[in-house]
Amino acid sequence: MKTFKTTIALAILLILSSTNSNSQNQSFWIHADQVKPSKQAMYEQVTKDFIEACKKHDLKDSNWSTARVDDGTYLSITPIANMADLDKNPLAPLMEKMGEEKFRDIFKRFNECYDQHGDYIVHLISDLSYMPNGLTPDTPGQNYRKWHFLYVTPSNVAALRSKIKEIKNLYEKKGSKEYFRIYRSGFGTMGDYFLATVSAKDEQSYSMTSDQNDVLLGEEGKKLFTEMSMLLDRYELKTGEMKPELSYTNN
Repeated sequence: MKTFKTTIALAILLILSSTNSNSQNQSFWIHADQVKPSKQAMYEQVTKDFIEACKKHDLKDSNWSTARVDDGTYLSITPIANMADLDKNPLAPLMEKMGEEKFRDIFKRFNECYDQHGDYIVHLISDLSYMPNGLTPDTPGQNYRKWHFLYVTPSNVAALRSKIKEIKNLYEKKGSKEYFRIYRSGFGTMGDYFLATVSAKDEQSYSMTSDQNDVLLGEEGKKLFTEMSMLLDRYELKTGEMKPELSYTNN
């Protein structure tokens, strides 16, 4: 058991050191709830009630954004400085002020909404992301999301990273109006991937900008994306939206 724990610790250290070699990279703790179709309205109401309790009792040093994926998965996204942040219990002061019974009642209501949930970490990779006006996952007025999952085998990680950098450089050279953020899978994720996240006002705006970008990048862009696809183990596209009304900030 001791050997197993040592191996896991080393694996985590390698993941973090290789992913966060750029000090500007931000890590995020993602909690995912796979909410039943019939319980989504209830889940959102419980979340709002929970946020009201956080505000009422002035829960501090807490900050999360919420996204809804079209398959019914709700993501609570919390920035973290390092793995040590996972050992903290930021909700402890809330439970103390609310009382344990009321606190646990809220989470009993949450538990009625899903049978599966889990946690993992992703890292925002600044040198691969393209946001000329400043890199940030917060895009007010652009809550629509497209998540492009680029799954890769270990032997192709370096090559895929280089190809994404080439694509970013082309976007910069052409002055593209389609901005994207690149995340790298971290501890707790299933499979190894880079994630390209694109924000837009809505589906129509996304499609229009994407079409214009294809024309702008031309044959050079088609060539780079074809070369990138050859490096992938598989590709997955997910659509959803950010839910500001289900988010909370009090730092």
